[in-house]
Amino acid sequence: MNFELNEDHLAVQKLCRDFTDRNITPQVQQLDREHKYDPILIQKMAQADLLGICIPEKYGGAGMDYISLGLACEELEYGDTAARVILSVHIGLNSLTLLSAGNDFQKEKYLIPQAKGEKLATFGLTEPNAGSDVVGIQTIARKSGDKYILNGEKMWISLADKADNFLIFAWTDIDKKKNRDHSGISAFIVERGYTGLTTGTIQGKLGVRAGNTGWISMQDVEVPVENLLGEEGEGFRIAMFCLEQGRYTVAAGSTGLIKACLDASVDYSHTRRTFETPIAEHQLVKQMIANMAAGYEYSHLLWLKAGWMRNAGKRSTRETSLAKWIACREAEKAASDAIQVHGSYGFSDEYPVGRFFRNAKGASIYEGTREIQTLMQADYALGIRQDKPRRINLPPWPYREESVRMIA
Repeated sequence: MNFELNEDHLAVQKLCRDFTDRNITPQVQQLDREHKYDPILIQKMAQADLLGICIPEKYGGAGMDYISLGLACEELEYGDTAARVILSVHIGLNSLTLLSAGNDFQKEKYLIPQAKGEKLATFGLTEPNAGSDVVGIQTIARKSGDKYILNGEKMWISLADKADNFLIFAWTDIDKKKNRDHSGISAFIVERGYTGLTTGTIQGKLGVRAGNTGWISMQDVEVPVENLLGEEGEGFRIAMFCLEQGRYTVAAGSTGLIKACLDASVDYSHTRRTFETPIAEHQLVKQMIANMAAGYEYSHLLWLKAGWMRNAGKRSTRETSLAKWIACREAEKAASDAIQVHGSYGFSDEYPVGRFFRNAKGASIYEGTREIQTLMQADYALGIRQDKPRRINLPPWPYREESVRMIA
């Protein structure tokens, strides 16, 4: 594995860094204070080709590789978590799934406008009483002629009140639901505007306050049969595939948050003086700075390895889980220490580290809690869990005509 970024990667990194400096950093502190979502940011991301960064050009994307997606997430979250979340749900949880599991009709109708940034997409799995317990979802899809009738509720959905397209998971086999047999779950592409679909925004969040998070309600929503993603009963496998892509973007994003904590702490420690000396000269401050620097380096390497495996067409479930677990853990530590470095000023919103602390916590919960990742890594180490060939996989990069389809 070559650890050096190539010219394309460096160009993506610079583009996203400049984009963050111009469009996120100057206003995010105020947006966070006001719990305000900036819809213009989506338009700017689309203009910069970020909403289809790793989708093949034939489907309207920029055709970049999976490492480029990771770099974009790292740089955007350096500015604010809410910006990275857009890529996580729009690309990681939705568009990459359509690329891998969608048929030609679905790619033409949904993937192309999403990759071009003409439509915004998200993912609906979590419910008021079902998160990590996926088979605990209660949403039902009943087939009626050439339609499915969906009824249920989704909760904690990023971009719920802003997205145009939703990837929704529901039970299509009631008998299997009773037995908690996940092979009774199916996946559907649902459009905003379908009769019976309503959404709302969750107020009073701890973190990611500059982003939109909400709920979805479905009451007798009619979905055309051609919007079934994959086959009936494949929903659980598709959901697990989605979450793996989401975890990759969260791992890279959390790494960017660590770097933001580090840079803010370094700057402050050089200017703040106590006992007639800059606090950068105090050993315990140096210890916190060193831990942040180390956390950034190995978190960056972990997601980079997962991205390299994706480019090669290798399954990276274990590596992605590890990257997500470690990067989120280190982001929480870095944010906590950054507040400590800033002292009482870290406890106010005059500096960004309080926002970093609140945002870091969410990543240890969504796209698979830290407890889920811990159990996964233990099961891999113990030999209890082993990855097998799967029907749905990412196409290797560089994209070839024959690779841009579901891999058997």
